[in-house]
Amino acid sequence: MRIISYNVNGIRAALKKGFLDWLKTDPADIICLQETKANKQDVDVKLFEALGFHHYWYSAKKKGYSGVAVFSKIAPDKVTFGNGHSESDDEGRIIQLDFGDIRLINAYFPSGTSGEERQAFKYRWLDELFIYLNKLKKKYPKIVLVGDFNIAHTEIDIHDPKGNKNSSGFLPQEREWMTKFLNNGWLDTFREFHPEPHRYSWWSQRFPSVRLNNKGWRIDYITVTEPLKKKLKYADIYPDVKHSDHCPVFIELK
Repeated sequence: MRIISYNVNGIRAALKKGFLDWLKTDPADIICLQETKANKQDVDVKLFEALGFHHYWYSAKKKGYSGVAVFSKIAPDKVTFGNGHSESDDEGRIIQLDFGDIRLINAYFPSGTSGEERQAFKYRWLDELFIYLNKLKKKYPKIVLVGDFNIAHTEIDIHDPKGNKNSSGFLPQEREWMTKFLNNGWLDTFREFHPEPHRYSWWSQRFPSVRLNNKGWRIDYITVTEPLKKKLKYADIYPDVKHSDHCPVFIELK
């Protein structure tokens, strides 16, 4: 089973940049999208159905904002929309699918870049998620949590750690949360296979040269609970796929 996580920064914009042609190459069995910025009815879903995908959407109440979706060639046993936290669910941030004994969670973590109010919301969201996942693990020991975490965890996950020490996404409190999370029975699958630096999944669009010169951040993750460690075959990043300011990340599970 191959799973991809991809912040498309607007699915309609991604479609104009060749996203559908990329899907035709059969990149994965399950593709988890974040920041869709669209409702299901805003897109011609027959395009995805023609490629054999079941599709599930969880959009924000605010139009053109946030939102997650999952395209899967394997029909899930169950789909759960949200996680019961209304503040998060209003923004369409989490969708969950069950495949046998595996719970897949596709999450779009908040960004705090627009100011103190959103940064406070981000911290609140992270704390709520941590508690929620702890409870969920008791019922579902095998969980795959994917998404745009909006956090670069360590200095090798960001091109300029010193220059960004006060930037949202690389603040000490956010990085501490990530450490706490990974020390609580979760694996950063990419790092299981790739200890090397300079591997990123997001590049600022303000300056075109940023991506060209690989001045990025690694903020997109696929994490799994410890019981899935032995099922991990491989994990990597696709930096050459360019329908967004992010690129896809993937894992292969036995």
